[in-house]
Amino acid sequence: MRVDDPQLKKIEPPKMTLADRFFLPQVAAGLVVTGKHIFGVAFQDTAITVEYPEVQHVPSPVYRGVHRLNKDEEGRPKCVACMLCATACPAHCIDIVGATAPASWPDREKYPESFVIDELRCIYCGMCEEACPVEAIELTGLYDLTGLSREEMIFDKTKLLSVFDVTRDAEPMRFTTPPPEASSATQALESPVS
Repeated sequence: MRVDDPQLKKIEPPKMTLADRFFLPQVAAGLVVTGKHIFGVAFQDTAITVEYPEVQHVPSPVYRGVHRLNKDEEGRPKCVACMLCATACPAHCIDIVGATAPASWPDREKYPESFVIDELRCIYCGMCEEACPVEAIELTGLYDLTGLSREEMIFDKTKLLSVFDVTRDAEPMRFTTPPPEASSATQALESPVS
């Protein structure tokens, strides 16, 4: 299409009033919101500020906080060093060194000799959790993550397993293998009817 084409319609921007030019309607709307908050705090005892740490915040059930490395029934890390979490991580904050599993572990070929997450670099998107085929890594509800140096915020395998020990009772593993009865019922639903 050419610029001088007669089918082209030229649309003019709407004319702004003097109030619109000085953003008076938007300022008035903002003052109304602020007034509601002031009224709520002054007369309705609606607290906006939480007195942390005396009053602990309860995060949403879908909150994504500090990572943990889950353990299996025998107390071993569930991770099989497949590197899918490190591959899926958009922040590139996961570093895994895999090693051949001991002969006493017949259920896997590899295990993580080293598993490190840089919690300062992480954006807590949950991609590692979604990518893991064995549900080895999860994000917990822990939010008070502090450290005095960058090195303290780099979580190694020992620290990640200790987070599992701390959160095991409060936050059971979200993704667990369904019991045999449920899986057989699922197979019956998926089987074609003859």
